[in-house]
Amino acid sequence: MGSHNRTELEFFNHIGLGSNNVGGFINGQWKATGSSITSTNPSNNKIIAEVTEATLQDYEEGLKASSEAAKIWMSVPAPKRGEIVRQIGEALRAKLDPLGRLVSLEMGKILPEGIGEVQEIIDMCDYAVGLSRQLNGSIIPSERPDHMMFEVWNPLGIVGVITAFNFPCAVLGWNACIALVCGNCVVWKGAPTTPLITIAVTKLVAEVLERNKLPGAIFTSFCGGADIGEAIAKDARIPLVSFTGSSRVGKLVQQSVNERFGKCLLELSGNNALIVMDDADIKLVVRAILFAAVGTAGQRCTTCRRLFLHESVYTNVLDQLIGLYKQVKIGDPLEQGTLVGPLHTRSSVENFEKGISVIKSQGGKILIGGSVLESEGNFVQPTIVEISPDAPVVKEELFGPVLYVMKFQTLEEAIALNNSVPQGLSSSIFTKRPETIFKWIGPRGSDCGIVNVNIPTNGAEIGGAFGGEKATGGGREAGSDSWKQYMRRSTCTINYGSELPLAQGINFG
Repeated sequence: MGSHNRTELEFFNHIGLGSNNVGGFINGQWKATGSSITSTNPSNNKIIAEVTEATLQDYEEGLKASSEAAKIWMSVPAPKRGEIVRQIGEALRAKLDPLGRLVSLEMGKILPEGIGEVQEIIDMCDYAVGLSRQLNGSIIPSERPDHMMFEVWNPLGIVGVITAFNFPCAVLGWNACIALVCGNCVVWKGAPTTPLITIAVTKLVAEVLERNKLPGAIFTSFCGGADIGEAIAKDARIPLVSFTGSSRVGKLVQQSVNERFGKCLLELSGNNALIVMDDADIKLVVRAILFAAVGTAGQRCTTCRRLFLHESVYTNVLDQLIGLYKQVKIGDPLEQGTLVGPLHTRSSVENFEKGISVIKSQGGKILIGGSVLESEGNFVQPTIVEISPDAPVVKEELFGPVLYVMKFQTLEEAIALNNSVPQGLSSSIFTKRPETIFKWIGPRGSDCGIVNVNIPTNGAEIGGAFGGEKATGGGREAGSDSWKQYMRRSTCTINYGSELPLAQGINFG
């Protein structure tokens, strides 16, 4: 395994990275006493840089400092906290290009998507600044004379955020921006295979805190393995844990958090479907499917994995889609014109190969793709598979650019197929009929957390609550009223009179 020429990494100087990096930000200091690991470029499997990981001892030191910092941070007025988040957004904006390049280099998504991911955190900062002046509680009419009843929202204290490799910094933004303006300290464990992104983003946050003479422990981050994640899940000092990853691991995290009566935000597996009705705009459909199915090399939780085509448009859509797949440029994600970069790791490639084997064993017909490309990197062919919806493999999430295509006759059949899998993240339908649209978004329509019409399953905006149902975990992050999960609600009743009337008209003595 080779390493990168340093001239290729000159942009590291702009984001505080080097050939050797410390993977823990603890109590305002960079510290890590664990083993050294390498960050690898998935395009060629060359070493990018080395990172020293944090240990459980480092973790404990960080949590003690965070617990103390929480007492200070929660006492800062919310609009003042919003000003700090605004400055974090400005710091990110100033480094948008090198950070986006780093996401592309270390994760493997194409450069426009890498830059877009960093922009998503900036957007979250902007959103959170406004939110900091709108953490409002309700005033509730009291049935008792001379009584006032209302809600008060207060910080939880510390929010733990465990993120995944596919969105190594955007998911942090969904959580940390909201958690910070709500008055919480943040403890972040980044993905083990994207440590450089964790370090680079943390450096910008740390600079803002230092410039404002605030405790560095308001934001704590660790590069490390499963032991750090397990510690966060089990730590009663962390009232809320946000976890992004597989349904299998998410279930374990939820069990650990539930055992201590903590709260969980789970963003887990997706098995997203796109339905094409007989009246759909086919030109629009084909463009949407391409982005939904092959964007980020099929490694988004909202990637379209199941395509249901009405029998009357089946051949037309499929022919056009295969034609587009033949034109897709696969290659270095930093090169202009590339649409599909590599899978993130060698094990991801192995899972792709195993998945294709299982697909064939269950009667799936490969219409295009299905192979690993010979190269130094982790490149595979975007794949379209004709298969029965009853095949067991269709119920699972294969995390790569594999699209199952199936035929249906009626809307009711398509909705039933959409809802037939354990996961419930994103879904979309293409149609022009109002009655179809409103059935789709209604109580007998899609059972997913994201229900789209005439747009892809992926590419969600930050203004809405992001998350899904069933095995996707039920969490909601980013916009709408997701902020309420990062605070504790108290119902307060004040008696300003001289009598003591009881609720429900009870006369007690």
